[in-house]
Amino acid sequence: QVQLVESGGGLVQAGGSLRLSCAASGDIFRSNVMGWYRQAPGKQRELVARRGSGGWADYANSVKGRFTVSRDNAKNMMYLQMNSLKPENTAVYYCNLYQGAVDYWGQGTQVTVSS
Repeated sequence: QVQLVESGGGLVQAGGSLRLSCAASGDIFRSNVMGWYRQAPGKQRELVARRGSGGWADYANSVKGRFTVSRDNAKNMMYLQMNSLKPENTAVYYCNLYQGAVDYWGQGTQVTVSS
């Protein structure tokens, strides 16, 4: 099994920055994809950014140039550096690990951006 634990959420003013972390443990495959998703109240969960174990990455258009996803494969860690935050970025952010055709999810961390 796989466990994912997010940290780093909180309250920040518009224009500020936050860094989210995700710690993965358990049976982690060498080849996988880790990503950040978010869900705002009344909306569907959506992809924010993801990075493959081989190094590729992609981002939602709305966060390109402001958010950066990174990984430390040796430590089974993933990070999301969020800059120039906007009120519309307020959501619960979830860590995701996809491997062996299975999705694993963390419990989520709240990010609130005040105007």
